[in-house]
Amino acid sequence: MSINLGVVMDPIESINPKKDSTLAMLIAAQKRGWNLHYLQQQDIALQDGEVIANMQEITVHDDLDHWFDFGNKQQAPLNNLDVILMRKDPPFNMEYIYTTYLLELAEKSGVMVVNRPQSLRDVNEKFFTTYFPQCIPPTVVGRNAEQFKDFLETEKDIIIKPLDGMGGASIFRIKQGDSNTNVILETLLDHGKTTAIAQRFLPEYKQGDKRILLVDGKPADYALARIPAEGEARANLAAGGTGEGVALTERDYWICEQVAPELKRRGLLFVGLDVIGDYLTEINVTSPTCIRELDALYDLDIAGDLMDAIERQL
Repeated sequence: MSINLGVVMDPIESINPKKDSTLAMLIAAQKRGWNLHYLQQQDIALQDGEVIANMQEITVHDDLDHWFDFGNKQQAPLNNLDVILMRKDPPFNMEYIYTTYLLELAEKSGVMVVNRPQSLRDVNEKFFTTYFPQCIPPTVVGRNAEQFKDFLETEKDIIIKPLDGMGGASIFRIKQGDSNTNVILETLLDHGKTTAIAQRFLPEYKQGDKRILLVDGKPADYALARIPAEGEARANLAAGGTGEGVALTERDYWICEQVAPELKRRGLLFVGLDVIGDYLTEINVTSPTCIRELDALYDLDIAGDLMDAIERQL
């Protein structure tokens, strides 16, 4: 089956080929003989009722020094493609949302988009965990500082973060009696104008904030545990954490079972769950990573599993 695949991503020349999950996906598709086409957000437009794009043919290589070559570039309707991978990294801003509008129109004309554009808009990666209250630690979402102070009084030790953050940015830990409590809340909540999320602090983060990857609702059997740097309250790799492979626990599998049906219903084919100890903390749907690390540690082919799932749905 000859498949035309397009990928919407950040500039490919700027990625880290050793760790980039989108590159892993393109390599897996190319191994299957699929035709690859590269796009950035600014390449997509609506004209005369049709979504078109300046698409560039691309060949990829599993080579840390030379990981891609461009081919011919042409303007063509997006529905010339069979499937589009939406792999643009956050920020999740209005330009991202406008791109999902265009991709949704392409979807209506018969193109499969992974992940589904409507679900990319609907699913906030932090708030969406609250759809599964049986899986998460005590949690508060709002913008009233007094509500968060009451939560701190109850839980004694909390993590608070913005709903639109990524890579560990603007995450604060507050302990009961912390003299900086008011200024942290004023900063994050912007004096009641901005919504944030707080959760009970989970000391298990020192053993790793696990990234579990699911393809069509099925998890890989191993996760990448992000271990925080010494003296750091965040385990994110972008904040200096290191990754270690771990096997999924029974609780991890149970969490995946709780979440998977809703992911499948929403057309979220490739998702990354973040789990600390026994608790789900985030559901990553925009551009989940860690494929290459897990493949290298355990001789997996997660991107290949994704391409197989796409081909089944096509």
